Amino acid sequence: MKRTLIIDSIKQTGKEVTLKGWANTVRAHGKINFIDLRDRSGIIQTVCSSDMAKDVKEEDVLEIHGIVKGRPEKMVNKEIATGSVEIEVKELKIIAKSEPLPFDIKEGMKVALPTLLDHRPLTLRNENIQAIFKIKEESIKSFRKTLNDLDFTEFQAPTIVPVATEGGAEVFSVDYYEHKAFLAQSPQLYKQMMVGVFERVFTLAHAYRAEPSVTTRHIAEYISLDAEMGFIDSWVELMDTCELLLKNMFLDIEKNCKKEIKLTKSIVPKIDKIPRLKMREAQEIIFQRTKRDNRKLSDLEPEDEKEIAEWAKEEHNSELLFITHYPTKKRPFYTFPDPEDPEFTLSFDILFRGLEIVTGGQRINEYDKLVANVKKWGNKLENFELYLQAFKYGMPPEGGFALGSERIVKQIMGLENLREANLFPRDMGRVDIRLSKSEKPKDK
Repeated sequence: MKRTLIIDSIKQTGKEVTLKGWANTVRAHGKINFIDLRDRSGIIQTVCSSDMAKDVKEEDVLEIHGIVKGRPEKMVNKEIATGSVEIEVKELKIIAKSEPLPFDIKEGMKVALPTLLDHRPLTLRNENIQAIFKIKEESIKSFRKTLNDLDFTEFQAPTIVPVATEGGAEVFSVDYYEHKAFLAQSPQLYKQMMVGVFERVFTLAHAYRAEPSVTTRHIAEYISLDAEMGFIDSWVELMDTCELLLKNMFLDIEKNCKKEIKLTKSIVPKIDKIPRLKMREAQEIIFQRTKRDNRKLSDLEPEDEKEIAEWAKEEHNSELLFITHYPTKKRPFYTFPDPEDPEFTLSFDILFRGLEIVTGGQRINEYDKLVANVKKWGNKLENFELYLQAFKYGMPPEGGFALGSERIVKQIMGLENLREANLFPRDMGRVDIRLSKSEKPKDK
């Protein structure tokens, strides 16, 4: 008999079905056993004799043939979609056995993060953890949909690159045949080149940062949602587009992830208008509120990001905030300087509940200025030959932004550590397996 998904059994009352899945729980009651069977669509209670279930353990893979029965009204389980029915088992087959579980993986799973990651193929079966990646999936689907609707073209950026995109030493070098190459810090240069082809482009890119920090905010490999657009009349268009993107993303998550939001008690923000504030203005506000004087720093410290986020909530009832006009000397060579004050740039970050989730801004589109900046930033022109070619032959005014997918999910769901929002996180202490015994991230 053809397999029926668990969720579809609701409409099969009185009929025989064949279900396949995992034994989520096994409960014995005298001569009767209850097995909660789990597949990709949900969970259903099955009822069988104790003899039939004597060898069944949690996480065994089963094939069950039985009859769908309606449950008495007082026995209906309103907590699950299939709670009005159960399966009277006629035949049970163990397809694959599970080893004894190292710990309980049900809703109340309480293990330290290193242990959770050490057993990732198993702990991902927990429905609360699955909810993280359902919400992450929806955020990516929404990102794609919004940009497709705005006539953006998706492209695929390479991961192995000849030069460090953002400069600095925080890059992973790789042996590339007889040459040296790097893992891309971002798809930045490629999406700029693609503006000269399709005008509006986006990509989902694996990005790599060799940051020597073990914190709750950093991982070595993450998913970057990148967009770039040409023929902009003003850099404000970039912020407007990014704001629309996030607004749609949160609406889509709220609409399509109701089960996951309820299960994990996640709080999806509502966006009306995201306030915008220059970095130096933000630093002054922070100083007035805390007397902590970071007004001459070239970036916001993590504690400053949290403080100004509190201000945005109090003053504008907004959980998101644009911070603009970062110093030119601290931004990449391609960042457009503010014509009214060239010491600062037409760039921005978005803070969400005190954590940066977006970086963007206008780019320099004039070939000669880019060449000058490549040299000024201490780079070699030959390393940027392909990139500069796009501007040598004409590039319109353009800019873009990148969203950190893990950071967005972390903030929506109130996760303690960014690693929880990445399926198989890489950091200083882990590449699937732990590279050291100690793994105690600190929030810096």
